[in-house]
Amino acid sequence: MANLVNELVSGVIDSVLKEILKKTAGRTTTKRKRRKAASATTGRTTRKAASVSRKPARKQVSRRRTAAGRSKQRRA
Repeated sequence: MANLVNELVSGVIDSVLKEILKKTAGRTTTKRKRRKAASATTGRTTRKAASVSRKPARKQVSRRRTAAGRSKQRRA
């Protein structure tokens, strides 16, 4: 009887461990890594868009809040 309970418990523990390890093993790359890995020549852009030369996007600049903006933020 004790042997049967021991087998049952060990079987449950084994299955739980396998489930946990299975979930942690399959990690995907982040969106940033995928973006960096893909280049313009791999077909991310269409031919029409690739032929049109555009200016590069402007760098975002953080703006200081005005007094009115700060008071709005305080009220919200």
